[in-house]
Amino acid sequence: MEIREAQELIRRLYYERDSSRGVFATFTWLVEEVGEVADGLLKMDRASLEEEIADVFAWLLSLANLLDIDVERVFKAKYLRGRT
Repeated sequence: MEIREAQELIRRLYYERDSSRGVFATFTWLVEEVGEVADGLLKMDRASLEEEIADVFAWLLSLANLLDIDVERVFKAKYLRGRT
């Protein structure tokens, strides 16, 4: 799955709910998930880390959807610049 496909999946599943929640509340959920990654790191709990990293990615995509940012495009523009 490409990043763009993942972002579209999250859009289809959650955009309506995310729009109702708003950008700042969605960002708060993203930050909460990052905190759960930190907890998984402290415990060195691999299963928890895998789940929480997936959650962080999903919430990041949700936030990007609300802001109309194509994550794949901006990632490639920043990290592949001059490498092709």
